[in-house]
Amino acid sequence: MLRRLLSVIILLSLSFFAMAQRGKISGKVSNNRNEALPGVSIKILEAAGGVQTGVDGTYVISLEAGKKLQLVFSFVGYEAKTIEVEVKPNEDQNLDVLLELANNKSTDVVVKGQARTGRQETVSALIQYQKNTNTVASVVSAEAIRRSPDRNSGDVLKRVPGTSVQEGKYLVVRGLADRYNQAMLNGILLPSTEADRKTFSFDLIPANMIDNMIINKAFVPEHPGEWAGGLVQVNTRDIPTKNFFSLQIGTGFNTQTIANDFYTYKGGKTDWLGFDDGSRSLPSSYTTKNQFALLTPAEKNEIGKQMENVWSAEKGGSPINASFQASGGFVKKFSGNRQLGVIIGLTYNKTNRYTKLTNNGYSFSGSNTVTPDFLYNDDKYAQDVLAGALGTITYQFNSNNKISYKTIFNINTSDYATLRSGLLNNGRSPFDSLRGTELALKQNMFWNNQLSGEHNFPSAQIKARWYGSFNVLDAYVPDQRRLLYLKDNTNANSAFAAQITNTLSQQSGNRFYQFLNDYVYTAGGDLTKTFNLFNQKQSIKGGYLFQVRDRLFDSKPFSVYLPRDNAQYRSLPSSQIFAAGNFGDGSTASTQFAFDAIGGNIYRYLANNILNAGFIQFDNQFTSKFRLVWGLRVENFDQLLGSVKQWDPRHSHTEVTDYLPGINATYKLNAKTNIRVSASQTVVRPELRELATFQFFDFDLNATVQGSPGLKRTKITNADVRYELYPKAGEVFNIGVFYKYFDKPIEQTFNLGGGGSSTFNYSNPEKATAYGIELEYRKKLDFNEVTKNFTFLTNLSYIKSKVADSKLALDRPLQGQSNYLVNAGLLYDLESAGFNATFLYNQVGERIAFVGTGSAGGSSDFPDIWESSRPVLDFQVTQKIMQKKGEIRLGVSDILNKKLYFYQNTDGNTKLNKGVDTYRFTRQFGTTFSLTFGYNF
Repeated sequence: MLRRLLSVIILLSLSFFAMAQRGKISGKVSNNRNEALPGVSIKILEAAGGVQTGVDGTYVISLEAGKKLQLVFSFVGYEAKTIEVEVKPNEDQNLDVLLELANNKSTDVVVKGQARTGRQETVSALIQYQKNTNTVASVVSAEAIRRSPDRNSGDVLKRVPGTSVQEGKYLVVRGLADRYNQAMLNGILLPSTEADRKTFSFDLIPANMIDNMIINKAFVPEHPGEWAGGLVQVNTRDIPTKNFFSLQIGTGFNTQTIANDFYTYKGGKTDWLGFDDGSRSLPSSYTTKNQFALLTPAEKNEIGKQMENVWSAEKGGSPINASFQASGGFVKKFSGNRQLGVIIGLTYNKTNRYTKLTNNGYSFSGSNTVTPDFLYNDDKYAQDVLAGALGTITYQFNSNNKISYKTIFNINTSDYATLRSGLLNNGRSPFDSLRGTELALKQNMFWNNQLSGEHNFPSAQIKARWYGSFNVLDAYVPDQRRLLYLKDNTNANSAFAAQITNTLSQQSGNRFYQFLNDYVYTAGGDLTKTFNLFNQKQSIKGGYLFQVRDRLFDSKPFSVYLPRDNAQYRSLPSSQIFAAGNFGDGSTASTQFAFDAIGGNIYRYLANNILNAGFIQFDNQFTSKFRLVWGLRVENFDQLLGSVKQWDPRHSHTEVTDYLPGINATYKLNAKTNIRVSASQTVVRPELRELATFQFFDFDLNATVQGSPGLKRTKITNADVRYELYPKAGEVFNIGVFYKYFDKPIEQTFNLGGGGSSTFNYSNPEKATAYGIELEYRKKLDFNEVTKNFTFLTNLSYIKSKVADSKLALDRPLQGQSNYLVNAGLLYDLESAGFNATFLYNQVGERIAFVGTGSAGGSSDFPDIWESSRPVLDFQVTQKIMQKKGEIRLGVSDILNKKLYFYQNTDGNTKLNKGVDTYRFTRQFGTTFSLTFGYNF
């Protein structure tokens, strides 16, 4: 009996061992037009059987491990390709393949190709994809992401030539800031993920969920036309090649944060999760704005008494950062090439930041007279939480049909306390001393849902794609609090007194609530027809996009005030000043505090956008060397803003139809060299916040930010000429020139006013131009054994821009446009040992952050505010452990930790002169260290 039991155990062990000694090869098969090829036959020379690619050109094949096998990829009308692979046990290898059209153009000829290794083919396919794309673009493959230490799509973009990332998530392309860039997720246009700026936060998507990223720098009609710098297409994974589960935990610290005390205030129990638990909510006795306005002063004061009495921050220890990421998926195969794939991911990051800031304001009279209005020092302590989930369900019916549902849910929250100290010019000498606080939690919730289908009809040579999407953005600011104290330094006996008067203020004694709800509905589809002409493959593509965006914005600014001055109450510390017993009976004769709402219809608005877009695009291969992609996109944009009632002064309705042509010509000098010429028309529309009359006092800027209802959209004419050389796999040399003409560019303008009445507005100068030259270079340093594992990459751009307006004497660059951009990196990759290291350097040239009300060098009202150039150096090192299933990653960000200056000058020299120029703002961020451990189960 025992012998029989041992025999069964041995047989089971051997069976398990035999099953374990298998590996998988997976990838994507495309043609030389970067089109996925469904139905490609993949056979093993040494064995019977095989598989076919799916509708998106992907495949997975399981093979016996420990052997070198030859895979034959064949498809009607294309040259077959034989590739030698070495199968490794329990390992999923990536193998992307490019098939060329058969030489004799026959529809039934299959020609056997030359064998090459899988690694060579994958690297070659990536370079070929970029070389064969129909426009000026950069491509990042899943294989490149897998072998890099990047954690999210924002990190991945740092490696792309010609781009840089601000604050870890906001994209800059060709020196153009985020408002001129656009994002797509799985082929669907994405709305902004921020409430107050036109941008997409690229740190939302975990890197291990990304299949590929394409960064377009020239427009083609099949893509949305609302951008000028870059269009980033992020494509997430569909069906996993095998069942998987990975876990990642990390920690870290910032040198500036951990070396100082850290201040926080009493919040809610769920702040660490990124959302308020209701502690900051308005009391239940508050119902609506209209009903509150009908209350008596005494009843309003009762509501003020019930609100949380927290107006100061307390000193605590320096917290460390924490991160967690988990992802998993499975694939279930059925007969008839049917399969079901599911992927789920969770992410959580908590980052603690202490930022040292200065915030100064000056009055300018003539070229040399500068008078300080205020000189502040701000210490900002922020706890930022980024938490979210991503899910995908994909069902493939057969090789020609599949349907997918994908969703991303994200909470992005900043919980902060800002402590201010400094001097205020109140017309006395010496200046008054000031101290103040701002306590706030800003919570953004973003939810994206997508349903899409892909269908291939081989006999008709037609491909169809359809999609629908629903997005929600909720921005919530509950009970933001501000309180200022002043001290009259002309009186030796004076003490700090709260700036609470008989008027309602957003600057002191203010409690502010903001509710923003964005709902975006998107639907569309396209058809592609392929046919033969000039003995070459041709295609025509047409499609339609419909998108509706609804926004409801409502803010509730409240203020504590004194009907009659009372120095005794104003001298109380912030921890006691607004205690319930210090509120009066609501009478005008009261010397105690009172509570009321700041009235006005500017604190509420609604908006509705409807975008109808259609396009037709031709992809013509006239000869084997010359390709022309051209067509027209038409976008009709209908917008209602402010109020639906036409008699309401907030009411604004516009409808504009834009005709956006695009043409991209590629001439292949030889197999390694391209010359590209492109020209197009695109638009950039103002964000809703930039149009709304809503007024908000920004504590960090120490000024009011207000929209401009008359703002127009910007039309951009783009032109590119580019020379591309691909010497060998993994190497690139590109040089090109570009030109952009902006009709009515959108700029943010600062208008100086006394007594804290300064405002930031938006305006449209008549026109602007930008032209430049850019160089991209990627070289493997395989000269000898010492340097063979190193790769050097760089991108250099020099850009000249100028704004012109016949009504204004303007001679300055476009706001937000840097005059140069430098990206450089040194990569070390020892794949056999599972080790890689990366040095990345980025520097963006100085640029105008805010436009002033006059030109520097004359009797300017207010010179432009320039943002200085600042070098940023990052380092990352990764080591695989535990049979390469585990990974340890060490990262150091902003090693140089250079101070960022926002400066003004009156001498006509736009360069930063630290001994002469006045500083509007300065920022010091510190160096961040991170340590992460990951494991693939």
